[in-house]
Amino acid sequence: MDKSGPRRFISVKPKTWRPGLTWRDIISSTHPNHQRACEQFNRLIWTNIGLFGQRIKQKLVECGPRCNQTACGVVLIRKRATPKWITYQHLNFLKRQYVSKNLGELHQRAAPKQVTALPDVDENNIDERRVQRIPTIKPEDEDVSTVDVASEPPRITTTTSDETPHVQVETDQAKDARMDRQWKLLKVDTADLPDIYGRLAKIKLTALVVATAAAGFAMAPVPFDPAIFFAACLGTGLASSAANSINQYFEVPFDSNMNRTKNRPLVRGQISPLHAVTFALACGVPGVALLTCAINPLTGFLGALNIALYTCCYTPLKRLTIANTWVGAVVGAIPPVMGWTAATGCLDPGALVWGGFLYSWQFPHFNALSWNLREDYSRGGYRMMSVTHPAMCRRVALRHSVALLGLAAAAPALGVTTWTFPLVSLPVNAYITLMAFRFYRRGDRASARELFFCSLLHLPLLLLLALTCKKPLDDGEASAS
Repeated sequence: MDKSGPRRFISVKPKTWRPGLTWRDIISSTHPNHQRACEQFNRLIWTNIGLFGQRIKQKLVECGPRCNQTACGVVLIRKRATPKWITYQHLNFLKRQYVSKNLGELHQRAAPKQVTALPDVDENNIDERRVQRIPTIKPEDEDVSTVDVASEPPRITTTTSDETPHVQVETDQAKDARMDRQWKLLKVDTADLPDIYGRLAKIKLTALVVATAAAGFAMAPVPFDPAIFFAACLGTGLASSAANSINQYFEVPFDSNMNRTKNRPLVRGQISPLHAVTFALACGVPGVALLTCAINPLTGFLGALNIALYTCCYTPLKRLTIANTWVGAVVGAIPPVMGWTAATGCLDPGALVWGGFLYSWQFPHFNALSWNLREDYSRGGYRMMSVTHPAMCRRVALRHSVALLGLAAAAPALGVTTWTFPLVSLPVNAYITLMAFRFYRRGDRASARELFFCSLLHLPLLLLLALTCKKPLDDGEASAS
């Protein structure tokens, strides 16, 4: 390059640029070399851009496998990570999923209909169901052997038949089954209401609750009063019916997933949710009022507390934690205490003894029951010991079976029974402890079933033995009462 002349443009590849062109040639449009300079300048620019793009493409090709491995690693880590999000059920476990309020009216959402399998149809009769029956063609009376088939042209014989087309007629039984599968207006038959109310109140469980309250009343060291006894049993039964009805109202979306509870009245739609709540209020309010006014405020308070514990604590806890079993045991231990307070008007150590009997008895009873219903509870979304902690379920059943032996020894020490009660109740308590030990060692369905039926016999036998061994009243205590 000539140092004395103007500065020349130097490119990366000098071969693509012709010598003798200056910046003045490119800028000045009137210069005679302007057109040739622009062509060379454009060629230079596009050449450099192509080199730059080729370099970027080479880098991307080199980094491609590493990026692919990194992306695969991120996806693998995402798949391995177990998400623990707060779901809808954690925040709205009391939401009525089948009831919606629209324009001030209460409607019930229809459950998805079950697809029934079509009856098996013979393949030979498929065409017969869809088209008319083809009339049969009778052969002619003439002798076939004497007819010259070769000489006689073929003839097409058509016959008409008066036979009616085949029409599939629906039977009355099939029509009734089809109508039952359709959703129709909810109508309550008055004749079915007693049975519906009985299942809504869980009549068997309510009868057990009333029996334990009656046993607590009978074991109290006071003279027997039939009127107070009847009022206490009636109020306790009404309170239990209200608690069970509200429990079923809350658990309808979950009971529909369980075989054990799918036939309950609210699940089947035999009555409306408003009807069930009205029945619960009609039982709970008079029951608590009867216990409070006719007996004493302490018994009424225990009845209201039991309804609140069962509906507001035990019911929602069933879907959250296994502590629901202990809360449910407290709920079952309150009725005998209510019977005792209805007779005496105060909480004595004897009331706590009978409450302790019912508290400990419920663990082998319910744990054995839930052991054979683990699939059902898991399908319904309930967190039970038998589902989430099976080993703890067996240990707790055995532990509280042994506790029954200690409570039987504590009853005469507190002046509730005579000292013969621990002796006569020893075979009964030892047998249920043996069944609980078998259930603890084996952990199968057979041992759980044996423990469950043993618990059903154990409780009434224990209460009868306690009544026979009741400590008699002294003359001073009878006169004071």
